[in-house]
Amino acid sequence: MNEFRQLEKFDLSDYGDDFLLTWEKSLSELKATVYVAEILNELHKRRKSFRYFDAGLAISIFRDKSTRTRYSFAAAANALGLTVEALDEEKSQISHGETVRETASMLSFLTEVIGIRDDMYLGVGNSYMREVAEAVDESYKAEVLHQRPSLVNLQSDLDHPTQSLADLLALKTYFGSLDELRGKKLVMSWAYSPSYGKPLSVPQGIVALMSRFGMQLTLAHPEGYELVPGIVQSAERHAEESGGSFQIVNDMKEAFANADVVYPKSWAPINIMRQRTELLRDSDYEHLTDLEKSCLAQNLQHENWECTEELMKTTKNGKALYMHCLPADITDVSCKQGEVAASVFERYRLDTYREAGFKPFVIAAMIYLMRVPNPVQTLAKLMED
Repeated sequence: MNEFRQLEKFDLSDYGDDFLLTWEKSLSELKATVYVAEILNELHKRRKSFRYFDAGLAISIFRDKSTRTRYSFAAAANALGLTVEALDEEKSQISHGETVRETASMLSFLTEVIGIRDDMYLGVGNSYMREVAEAVDESYKAEVLHQRPSLVNLQSDLDHPTQSLADLLALKTYFGSLDELRGKKLVMSWAYSPSYGKPLSVPQGIVALMSRFGMQLTLAHPEGYELVPGIVQSAERHAEESGGSFQIVNDMKEAFANADVVYPKSWAPINIMRQRTELLRDSDYEHLTDLEKSCLAQNLQHENWECTEELMKTTKNGKALYMHCLPADITDVSCKQGEVAASVFERYRLDTYREAGFKPFVIAAMIYLMRVPNPVQTLAKLMED
């Protein structure tokens, strides 16, 4: 496979113990993750096992609801030979005041990987993951743990790397190669939703990652729906370094013009998410209800931000690829008015399923590259067998 020949050229010695943010990884490490995921996907398609571990745990910690990511993590860990165990915080000693440092260490005996989703509170999720990482570091160095488990970010307040890399693999498959992404116009657009408090991590993950592959990236949103400034600045820098471009517009129609790929997805205003975090920290549910009403009223001012058939006709040859992390808010299907017209979503529905289908292989690739010594040579033997 060409992907394997590319892998042999990469230095993966510094891939690291954890995968928390895509912008902490080198371009070679990101490409390697995509190529390994593609190889594992092909092996599974051919009904060939890529099991590596004889024993060990994969612990999942979901502090928010999940379907695709939860079961993708479980499927990936199981395919590699790990037993998956989900932490229920309400049934653990966390509910009695057990510290993050203690919980992390107690979970980690015979554990190979910990997957964490903590995306609801801006300024909290990424910090929580790093506190877990520091705890297992300390216990490993003190020889409390025989090995240090790896951490995988299954969505934080800043980034959703398993999603954005699955999206990248979907784009590679659609256009033929990562090189073919260069010069393609991708629109990451806010879209109307009748729900409140959706994280910023998906759009942030998309602009931060796709800007590294020479794409012409357009971020579209109404005023007041800005992303975390530092991540946007990183996307601008990545675009310049990769020979691509990055712009921000406040008009969905302007953004869609001549686009190759569109990604209409709702997220909450950054000031709402900051207020929400403080109110939840203080258990101030009365003012939280008021904040929700305020956010929904703000969303209603932009109800026309919908991916319609008319907008899709303005894309390149009227045939841009529609992408979504799912579940989408579909007008007259899942809600009265939503992110995307029912006819548009139905036309691309199976494409979005295929997009989601890459996620377990991306997660398996992350685990593989973090945990397997000499991963390229081991993979070569696996392919030979």
